[in-house]
Amino acid sequence: MLSYSMLYPVNSDRRTSLSLDGLWRFRLDFEQVSGKENWKCGIKSDDLIPVPASFQDFYTDKKIREFTGDAWYEKDVTVPSSMKGSDVFLRFGAATHRAEVYLNGEKVGENEGGFLPFLVDITEHARYGEQNKITVRVNNELTETNIPCGRTITLSDGRKMTKPYFDFYNYSGLQRSVYLLSVPKRSIFDVDLSYEINGRDAVVRYSIKTKGEGDISLTLKDEEGNIAGLANGKEGCLSVKDAHLWQVRSAYLYTLSIEMRDGDSLLDDYSMEIGIRTVEIKGENILINGSPVYLKGFGKHEDSDIVGRGFNIGAMKRDFELMKWIGANSFRTSHYPYDETIYRMADREGFMVIDEVPAVGLFESLVNFLDAGTGKGAKSFFSKPTTPVLLKSHLKAVEEMITRDKNHPSVIAWSLLNEPESTDPNSVPYFEKVFSLAHDLDPEKRPRTFAMESNSSPSRCRCHHLSDFISLNRYYGWYILGGNEIVDAEKKFISEMEEWKNLNLNKPFIFTEYGADTLSSEHKIPSVMWSQEYQDEVLQMLHRVFDSYGFVKGEQIWNFADFQTTEGLMRVNGNKKGVFTRQRQPKDSAFLLKKRWESLPLNYKA
Repeated sequence: MLSYSMLYPVNSDRRTSLSLDGLWRFRLDFEQVSGKENWKCGIKSDDLIPVPASFQDFYTDKKIREFTGDAWYEKDVTVPSSMKGSDVFLRFGAATHRAEVYLNGEKVGENEGGFLPFLVDITEHARYGEQNKITVRVNNELTETNIPCGRTITLSDGRKMTKPYFDFYNYSGLQRSVYLLSVPKRSIFDVDLSYEINGRDAVVRYSIKTKGEGDISLTLKDEEGNIAGLANGKEGCLSVKDAHLWQVRSAYLYTLSIEMRDGDSLLDDYSMEIGIRTVEIKGENILINGSPVYLKGFGKHEDSDIVGRGFNIGAMKRDFELMKWIGANSFRTSHYPYDETIYRMADREGFMVIDEVPAVGLFESLVNFLDAGTGKGAKSFFSKPTTPVLLKSHLKAVEEMITRDKNHPSVIAWSLLNEPESTDPNSVPYFEKVFSLAHDLDPEKRPRTFAMESNSSPSRCRCHHLSDFISLNRYYGWYILGGNEIVDAEKKFISEMEEWKNLNLNKPFIFTEYGADTLSSEHKIPSVMWSQEYQDEVLQMLHRVFDSYGFVKGEQIWNFADFQTTEGLMRVNGNKKGVFTRQRQPKDSAFLLKKRWESLPLNYKA
């Protein structure tokens, strides 16, 4: 299990959480001289950069934007004297894709994995009441032994360049918030929650992990501040009478407060919002609180102008308002776990979230979106000598994601891979280990899935039996038989769906990707590919097929908004499959989807 806590940073009577967001000094190591020049002690730069943010889109020099290698960050921080005697940490929301952290020139921690938090213990290294220099080396090179997968090449002029096996831009840097944390020596380390609904009442099962010993007490309050439940001990149950359930697009959140005491002395306290709800797959239905639901929504990206993949609280707010306007009720965190604030917002707004680990690119192709979409075969990705190292990284990311996100009521499922190569026998033991770990780690035992591209067909995929529900990424009418051939695309799509139907899997299916690239400036009658008219025609065709099969229980179009990708012949300054532009304005398809989704009841096809 993790050696550090994934609890969201809070301020309380015994905890202090200080944001270190803002301007940091910044320098790229073009000449690879940071070691020789001892940058860990100071990077000697006057350049300032915002944190959190991706570094690429601030600059006008393409060599900076496309930089691959080590990016250095530095900030001077006073560690308050009041923190002495506590455990003191630096908490990084994410550092893409690996980081080394130095305090006053001394290495204090490192991490690999670019989309989840990590803690660095500086208790014995900080100078209390004085200024301390934090220096961070962030490396953005891609490999086949860490997720997301890709490779790094060297150009003729000596510069490195990433070659992702995935279709989104390799934004990097300190892309999420950084905190200075103070936690008591004896403290609350982790919280596991699960739920049972009995008529009008509910039971909240809990397990509290602590660092050190102490007496645990729990208080559950409703939204009006009334006490709804009390309990004592590290494990047990809270009984809730006349429970208000967390419902889709009608959220209700309780506040759970946990105290750790030694007699009358308060050692630690921690509070969190929780939602009482259950998730279950029963036959071909997805059940929330025992009732069938139909998912309507999006695959998304953390992607916006200027800050790239850096967490953008303004863009987050706009995205939720647009999803509410269009009638959506869900999204997938394609293709990595998002910033924690987004889940907290989804909890409050009542959106269902399929939470996805950064396992994308496990299919060796630099144009995976095209090769996968056409069903082109791939070399066995899981028979390489490096596979055990990749699996170790993958399992670490699964553990970190579930440990961080397990208590969010919005999270209804785990997506454990996106468009992997799954047709070779070597994929089976790899997948089995990933799926098994996810089940073991989750106290709620949520459904697990992986998103399958066209190679993972009914007859060829060797791993779909592991999924609790089937997630299909399909691009009939775009990568497969686009334009005037759309009539044949529909027939081919129906043919595949009949194959799935004949397998009698007795599981729900969700389309986790579908759509067509569209330029917001293009209108043409009769339609042609890339026009808004054609995007609408593709969606109408796909929806006809969705509606023809009772086991299809969700549709999450690709993509919510246009987003940045690596440059290339198949991309016009990014992926243009967005229902909204990158600036969050609607294309014609937004109005088509709004009309459809507002007409579909939550229990559609129940």
